[in-house]
Amino acid sequence: MSTPELERLADPSPPTPPDRPRSWRPLIMRLHFYAGILVAPFILIATISGGLYAVAPTIEQLVYRDYVHVDTTGPAVPVAQQIRAAQAERPDLTVAAVRPAAEAGDTTRVMFTDPSLGESQRLAVFVDPATATSVGELAVYGSSSALPLRTWISELHRHLHLGEPGRLYSELAASWLWVIALGGLYLWIERYRRNRDKARLLTFDRKSKGRNRSLNWHGVAGIWIAVGLIFLSATGLTWSTYAGENVTELRSALSWTTPAVTKTIGSSDAAAAGDHSGHGGHPMEMPADASTTEDNVGRIDSVLGIARANGIDGAVEASIPQSADTAFVVAETRQPWVMSNDSISVDGAAGTVIDTVFFSDWPLAAKLSAWGIQLHMGTLFGVANQLALLALAVALASVIVRGYMMWWKRRPTKASGLTAGRPPLRGGIRRISPMSVAALVVVAVAVGWFVPLLGLSLVAFLAVDVVVGSIRRARTRASNSTTSPHESELA
Repeated sequence: MSTPELERLADPSPPTPPDRPRSWRPLIMRLHFYAGILVAPFILIATISGGLYAVAPTIEQLVYRDYVHVDTTGPAVPVAQQIRAAQAERPDLTVAAVRPAAEAGDTTRVMFTDPSLGESQRLAVFVDPATATSVGELAVYGSSSALPLRTWISELHRHLHLGEPGRLYSELAASWLWVIALGGLYLWIERYRRNRDKARLLTFDRKSKGRNRSLNWHGVAGIWIAVGLIFLSATGLTWSTYAGENVTELRSALSWTTPAVTKTIGSSDAAAAGDHSGHGGHPMEMPADASTTEDNVGRIDSVLGIARANGIDGAVEASIPQSADTAFVVAETRQPWVMSNDSISVDGAAGTVIDTVFFSDWPLAAKLSAWGIQLHMGTLFGVANQLALLALAVALASVIVRGYMMWWKRRPTKASGLTAGRPPLRGGIRRISPMSVAALVVVAVAVGWFVPLLGLSLVAFLAVDVVVGSIRRARTRASNSTTSPHESELA
């Protein structure tokens, strides 16, 4: 075998002939391959846990039915009486908020600040609104008041129950998901464009077998779910540690933050509210004044009446102020098929409105963010939303598994020292124009800065690829130097 042939086999990255047509395909193929092989395990874990989280709102309604629903009938007693019934159950804790029963058969949730619970958690006592008797208590999480099962699934999805360090896994998955989806979309469309007589774009070829069958499913299913994957990636990054911080700073700079009502009596300053309902975050509780809190409990029914008179009704959560200079805040909670969430702050002692914020006045970006987050969580359109997310999770899991099957079936069947498929050929960067290379570098640096885990892992991929290529070239040169001319002629 000749020396050039030995070099080609050892390091399949020969210089691109000057007359070879320009194409992005080799470069995107190699990036899609490496990202899929190395990052797909993280995406698969996020997919499985995310599919469970999508249907968790419905599951918790079944699991905790005895807490959230009652069979008694009759008019509800005053909300203040319901709160006092809950306080009788937990006199050791300070009441923080209440969610009155929105419909007949629902329970009222009275939330308490409990130092023994974790961050963003409160203790909820569930009260029968008709009899003002407690039916049980559970820890609830975040501004969505998620119950323990959904909380457990949420934490599995966010950080694998490993705390803050575990969030790196989900951020890495979200950072690469859109890149892999766009790369796969390009490759599948390019394949169809080049071989329209043999390739299918949107339908599965039932006659295909072996690796082609896996490739067909991988491509067809991938193209159908590509938009959904990009959406999940974009919304998921808003909850991430590093990219999420950049998203928050960008929204603040562009005045896209969610407005919030003024809470301090006599103040016009309002802080922006967080959007991440269900993934942590509820107003920080102030140090409690027992007499003030008790007075405010007695005012809750009149405050709710003022809120209803101003159009804030339906399912709401009302805060219980802990100090005399803090207003009640009554906010509509996020419910299925409810596209807007208004809020109002009320001076309970004076019976006057301090501030109102209507969803119609939110910046467009804040509205889109709120809808996107609810859609990601499976709460915007109820059960239909949850089933769609579950189907998306199942489809993505099948695409990932088929991708690994393709990689395994691509491995050499003869003895060659390899146990898995070869990566696509090197040299893809030489198949695009210098101007395109420069633009690619600029875009990669900008995106890598905004999405840090994407940038760092991309640099790591490139470094490993360069090292592996250098080692192969060194071995090839060493092998060539020990091959005699006579051996070369025989080869």
